[in-house]
Amino acid sequence: MPSSGAPAPAHNSNTSRPMSNIAENRRARFEYHLEEHHEAGMVLQGWEVKAVRAGQVQLTDGYVLIRDGELFLIGCRINALREASTHVHPEADRTKKLLMKKDEIKRLIGKVEQRGFTLVPLNLHYKGGRVKAEIALAKGKAEHDKRNTEKKRDWEREKGRLMRHKVSSKA
Repeated sequence: MPSSGAPAPAHNSNTSRPMSNIAENRRARFEYHLEEHHEAGMVLQGWEVKAVRAGQVQLTDGYVLIRDGELFLIGCRINALREASTHVHPEADRTKKLLMKKDEIKRLIGKVEQRGFTLVPLNLHYKGGRVKAEIALAKGKAEHDKRNTEKKRDWEREKGRLMRHKVSSKA
């Protein structure tokens, strides 16, 4: 087939289907400067998968801990459904293991230990029928940085109000 000179579009499996968010940690974007984003799989039990599908997830107080060269998500609360089986004793704040390639984990460990970064979960989402966690290397913001973030947010909100009022007054 002859080429028209334009490069063929690359097929990216990430853009073929939109990711559907399960839970988001909005506070992380306010509390930290986010540097690098990574995606990790999660080890979940059956009752947790059902509860995640029902939207019973809270990620606000979550953080990622490195132990023995492995990543663990702590503080992610998955509330059990009432229909959970009688032989299962669900623990809502159970520590969940995160799955990533070993060389990626080693690189993250180096940055966390040497440069003072921390790992925070940003969101949980579905990808290919599996639950994935988006984590980020982050540095904590100082108090004045948080105030600047609030000022920017308030200004954007006020600017939007002014623009709406300006547009409505012309009509």
